[in-house]
Amino acid sequence: LNATASVEGCVFSLLLNNDWMSTLPEQLWDIPLTNLAIPGSHDAMSYCLDIASPLVRSESDTFRLVDRAFYCFTRPVIYKWATTQIKSILDQLQSGVRYFDLRIAHKQGDTSNDLYFTHVIYTQLTVETLQMVATWLTAHPKEIVILACSHFEGLSKILHEEFIYSLKKTFGSKLCPHNADMTLRGLWFSGYQVVLSYEDQAAEAHEELWHEIPYWWANEANADQLLQYLNWKKEAGRPDGFFVAGLNLTADRCFMTSHPHLSLKSMTLENWTCVKRWLEDQKPGADPMNINIIAGDFVGLVPFCSLVISLNKQLLQQKGH
Repeated sequence: LNATASVEGCVFSLLLNNDWMSTLPEQLWDIPLTNLAIPGSHDAMSYCLDIASPLVRSESDTFRLVDRAFYCFTRPVIYKWATTQIKSILDQLQSGVRYFDLRIAHKQGDTSNDLYFTHVIYTQLTVETLQMVATWLTAHPKEIVILACSHFEGLSKILHEEFIYSLKKTFGSKLCPHNADMTLRGLWFSGYQVVLSYEDQAAEAHEELWHEIPYWWANEANADQLLQYLNWKKEAGRPDGFFVAGLNLTADRCFMTSHPHLSLKSMTLENWTCVKRWLEDQKPGADPMNINIIAGDFVGLVPFCSLVISLNKQLLQQKGH
C-alpha cells in the first residue's frame, strides 16, 4: 500500500464519514441497524498501549517469566503485535467507526479503582476516556454507536457496579434500551445514541445494558484462511440481532518470533488488497448470508470505513425491487 495513498484515504474518510448515518437516504431510515453495514474497530483503544505496563492477568506464568527476563526484547515485540489501531477514538468516530471493541481491566496490585483498556498490556488512558465519546455524540445527535465492553480482567463485583454506574452517568439518556425501535428514525425520535453491550452477568440487573454481541474471530494469520472462516460462518447463517464479522488477522507467538521483520500493521496492510476484494462482495440486509458489523484493524490507514458504509447502497437497490 502506497504511503501517500494511505494518508489521502484517511483524510478522505475523515472528511466524509463523520455524519454518515444522518446522511443516509431516507429510504434506509426505517431499516433496523442490525441490517445495516456498520464499520467497527477491533481492540479500539490499543492505539494508546503503555509499553511499560504489566502484562494482563490472563497471561501465563511462563510468559511472565520470559517477559521479566528478556524485557528489552519482549516489550517491543508485544507492542508491535498488540497495537491494532493508531488513530484516537475521536479520529475513529470521525472516520465512520460506529462499533468499538473495548476490553476492560483492573491492574493487578493497583490500590486505586482505576480501570484501563487492554490488549496483552494495559493502555495509558483509563475508561474515563469514554466521556469524549459522549461529548462527540452530543455534537453529532444523529450518529449511533455500539460499545462492546468485554473481558473485565480483575474486576470485582464492586468494580463492576462502579463502572456500570459511571457508564450510565456518562451516557445518560443516550443509552438505548432493549425494547427501542432500532431503526435510525426510531432512535433519532427517542434521542438514543448508544447501544451498550456488557459481556458479564453484572449486566442482568441493568435494563440499559445489552448482552454479548457475537464476534466472528478466525484466529488466523493468513488472509485466505481468515476469509474462508468468515464465509463458513456466513453459510451457517447470521445470528439474530447485532453480530460482528472480525476482518482482523491474528498471529500467535510462534508466528511472531518466526517473522521478526513483520508487525500486525505491516501484515494488515500487505493483505489489504485480498481483504478489500472480499469486503466489496458483501451485502447488508436481513438474509441469512448477509453481514452487519464488520470490524477491522488500522481502520484509519485504509479506506475500510468508506467501503463498509458504501455497502448500504445495495439496500436501496433491494427496496427498489
